[in-house]
Amino acid sequence: MAIERNEIIYDGPGGPFEGLAVRDTDWDDPRPGVMLVPNVLGPKEMDFANAERLAELGYAAFVADVYGQGNRATRADDDPARFMNALNADREMLRDRLLASLATLKTLDGIDPAKTAATGYCFGGKCVLDLARCGADISGVVSFHGVYDPPPFPNVTVMTAKILVCHGWGDPLAPPEVTVALAQELTAGGADWQIHAYGHTGHGFTDISATMPERGIAHQPDADRRSWRAMQDFLGELFA
Repeated sequence: MAIERNEIIYDGPGGPFEGLAVRDTDWDDPRPGVMLVPNVLGPKEMDFANAERLAELGYAAFVADVYGQGNRATRADDDPARFMNALNADREMLRDRLLASLATLKTLDGIDPAKTAATGYCFGGKCVLDLARCGADISGVVSFHGVYDPPPFPNVTVMTAKILVCHGWGDPLAPPEVTVALAQELTAGGADWQIHAYGHTGHGFTDISATMPERGIAHQPDADRRSWRAMQDFLGELFA
């Protein structure tokens, strides 16, 4: 196994954008491509490491950039949510940047463009749900501790992308009534959906650097492990 990272500069509305492609260079045949959409901070080492984990599972991974080249945040910033907030206020721009990222994924070396999926964390979890909502040409999406508010424009019907939502039942950003509303939305859209809810679990449960339990944001090892396993099963079924 020879896992390789390659920086990818690509175009899109408001670009350029800087993503990262990760694959095993020992592969001889095209592999399913999995796009990873980061959390509020944008692309960072944690996302690149998760992309390598996807490559170790046999997928060609691509860490998408929806903020724009050089637009990155840290928790120490005065306003670490500034890039996210700008896109939350313009969901059409967010949708178009996601579609540009997906189109880039399909052009990368070693990828079968007919077999693609997307995973997303927190804000990225909202992003991948928006790909399903807008009818993107993608096989499936996985939202980890995502944010569930729908965009202010109609969803497609039928949502053809299969959907897995991995959710902390104690997430203050998505309380039970919001999670039930998402299930109702996806049902109305005709989607093939699953929601896996983890008890005693808040927001950011896959993020080992999440250490704010007083705000309901903390790593939860069991939910982290179980959700990664659920994603593996989902992708395995998707691309069988």
